[in-house]
Amino acid sequence: MPRQSILAASLLSLSLGGCAAIPGGTASGPSAGEHWVASWGSAQLVPEGQNELPAAQWQDASLRQIVRVSLGGRTLRVKLSNVFGTAPLTIDAGSVALALAPGRADVDAASLRMLRFGGAAAVTIPAGAEYLSDPVDLPHAAGADLAISLHFAQAPARQTGHPGARATSFRVAGNGVAAASWPQADTFTRWYQIAGVEVLGGADAHTVVAIGDSITDGYGVQPDTYARWTDGLATRLRGAGMTDIGVVNAGIGGGRMLRDGLGPNLVARFERDVLARPGVSHAIVMIGVNDFGVQHRNKEDCPAERARLLDDLKQAYRQIVARAHAQGVCVLGGTIGPYGGSGYYAPGPDNEADRLSYNQWIRTAGVVDGVVDFDAALRDPARPDHLLKALDNDGLHPSSPAGYRAMAEAVPLEQLRTCRIAAH
Repeated sequence: MPRQSILAASLLSLSLGGCAAIPGGTASGPSAGEHWVASWGSAQLVPEGQNELPAAQWQDASLRQIVRVSLGGRTLRVKLSNVFGTAPLTIDAGSVALALAPGRADVDAASLRMLRFGGAAAVTIPAGAEYLSDPVDLPHAAGADLAISLHFAQAPARQTGHPGARATSFRVAGNGVAAASWPQADTFTRWYQIAGVEVLGGADAHTVVAIGDSITDGYGVQPDTYARWTDGLATRLRGAGMTDIGVVNAGIGGGRMLRDGLGPNLVARFERDVLARPGVSHAIVMIGVNDFGVQHRNKEDCPAERARLLDDLKQAYRQIVARAHAQGVCVLGGTIGPYGGSGYYAPGPDNEADRLSYNQWIRTAGVVDGVVDFDAALRDPARPDHLLKALDNDGLHPSSPAGYRAMAEAVPLEQLRTCRIAAH
């Protein structure tokens, strides 16, 4: 039996006596000293083109989507999203369970819990909204893989999801949410209509949200390997005994600070993807390479426009830090790694000068509460405008797993213990 399943079984035996699946599994809310903390989440956008699930595949179908949580606990709730929907979305039934292993559709039958919404099995989520399930009693360890299964009668009017799941998801015809085994499931590597998992944590439990572009989203990471730098950070925290700190990845491939790309610009989504998550204490912000790169690729980088972009990036940073501080959230600024070897953006000396200037501002301007120097961790000392060869995927993205591991190791763990910003 896989290690995770053995641990899950032992946890369940303590509270359930080895009993079969509980039809409802609903638990009470926080008790004294407890609060809700984000344990997993993803940034939402509108899946388009090949990232859409064809409408026919939603008709009387169930989706089982696997997520790896960063905090352990006994009670959780699931956040479902229709934030980009254009009409109400009905979900007929749902469940959550411990997955047997990454990349597998089957779940631990003893752990399977049906989701409820105000006690009801079905829920209709208004356009533009996100809903939480009722609390569910499901003991689980930090780093456990959860399977969230949802049944749909028909396709959403407009889908909400996250293409960069880097995890295998599953689909079967009919309502299969209560079934532990899905032997004939179709597979895909995207998430749809799920936005978060929250766990009841103790008074000291809190979460770090990493927000950025494809480098945070994990471009190049193979499905089910969990080799993004945020995965490595969660592993480091557990290894250091800092098990009350969760990690949520809010990266979007192609993301920019100032303009929309594959998803909303970072300034526009900062509240939903960072500040609205319960228990958030820190944001690690690494953004800007696509702002610089697109400007150059589009031949919009005359000296005046380059200077304007730098000023606009700094102003946007000040704005998100002010909004974070208003809620007592610390912001760690991530420096931008070198991309001189990128054939996609093909930067020149002027763009490199702007990157260096931006990084120096992040390090020294005093706007952020701490610095994660990804640039120093990734650059080639002999050619500092290039990624170190051993850490380079394509001149722009770090390699997997070595490059992303170096990023995870660059995060100063002590800066994540507490945030000393007083909300105001």
